[in-house]
Amino acid sequence: MGITNSNKVIDVERIDCDGSLRVRLALTAAPDIISNPTDIALVLDRSGSMAGEPLDSMKAGAKTFIDIISQSTGGQPTGEIGSGSHIGIVSFASAATQDTQMITSVETLKDAVDALSAGGNTNHADAFEQAAALFDPSSGNAKVIVMFTDGKTTAGPPPAPVAAAARAQGIVIYCIGLLGSDGVDVDALNDWATDPDATHVAVTPDAAELEALFAQLAENISKVGATNIDIHETVTSDFVITSILTPSAGSAAMLTDTSLRWTIPELGVTASESATLDFIIQHVGQNPGTKLVNESITYMDTEGNAVTFPEPTVAVECEIVVHPEECPTPVELTVEGCTDSVVVNMGDVCLKSLGRIIQMDVTVKNVCPGRRVALAVILTEVDENGLEHPRGMKAVTIPAHYLTGCRDVLVKCIRFVVPEDLDVSGGDPRAMCNPRNFKARFIAHNIDSDFYCCESAVTL
Repeated sequence: MGITNSNKVIDVERIDCDGSLRVRLALTAAPDIISNPTDIALVLDRSGSMAGEPLDSMKAGAKTFIDIISQSTGGQPTGEIGSGSHIGIVSFASAATQDTQMITSVETLKDAVDALSAGGNTNHADAFEQAAALFDPSSGNAKVIVMFTDGKTTAGPPPAPVAAAARAQGIVIYCIGLLGSDGVDVDALNDWATDPDATHVAVTPDAAELEALFAQLAENISKVGATNIDIHETVTSDFVITSILTPSAGSAAMLTDTSLRWTIPELGVTASESATLDFIIQHVGQNPGTKLVNESITYMDTEGNAVTFPEPTVAVECEIVVHPEECPTPVELTVEGCTDSVVVNMGDVCLKSLGRIIQMDVTVKNVCPGRRVALAVILTEVDENGLEHPRGMKAVTIPAHYLTGCRDVLVKCIRFVVPEDLDVSGGDPRAMCNPRNFKARFIAHNIDSDFYCCESAVTL
């Protein structure tokens, strides 16, 4: 049956600007139909819109499907479905009919297909109900419904709950759609079919292509799980991969800081089997917003399984960062070729003070849009008696932001120079680099507000 499910999920919906999240890749594969006997309900649309070429093409496709399953199960020489598998035929228009039970006779199955004629409305719910009733609940065989239709539901109750009930019983549902005169609701086919849609739903506007679609589906159902699986994952440039956990099957290795490779020798060859790979990524971008996690992901295996993975996104919230003080202007220099040394005149440097530099960051919480904030920083040094001595005060204006909602603002690199000759912390006065004790206090308030005094004017 090949790859029956593929998925990609993340463990959180929202992270901070430098936050991390866990990504999980998952695959499920099932063995070939010989070692995994399968009962298949072939559900065929015979409503009025199928008259003419669509009905003829559908019949040809259904009979090709039966032949491929017969060949895959080793029953073709005897005209039977072999290896314990079965096929049953259900057709539907205004109501559904079980045209055969779950049987093995290829001739009987093809006769039932040839006997179909077009007419009536389209009752998908009854079709699913009659198909599900074909399966023996006590059988250990895998259970598959192949639904073919060329139109939207025009009779009977909504089919989605009936299809969901069938899936809940462990029945795998495939849908083939023909864009006929009544049109096909592709979203409905995706809703009825087993996930992922990419491997369980096929739609064509050309009736002549139906035989090829039925043939491809029969081959997918009957083939081995998957061997020599090779998956390449690349995350977007806003993220880096920080670690890869040991996968449940196969091995994984990092190729670059944004890409990895996961290989699995075989999966689902003797029984239905799943495999998962978890890895951790960290956001390194500078901007907030909803970010796509993966840039690309490719899948290959020996059997040629067609596999697609979802594309999850995560909401990234970045703090607003303000730098109230400019860093010193750098002087650029170039060292040419194989030069061992270089002498450069770096210009003049103004002496600020002999002492140490204290550099502080502080986050001002919940700054609302359109409001400037005044921030004061008071620095004192504490002597051995607990008395505080002024060492400086700075006041900065945090510019207003205009993002949605109130945000935290990170104010970075507030610097004070504390001269050594003012050391009162109690160390040896003759020594440099004594431990010194300081206290820093921050005061912040909104400059802008929407408050106005009430004024009245009286004219006499």
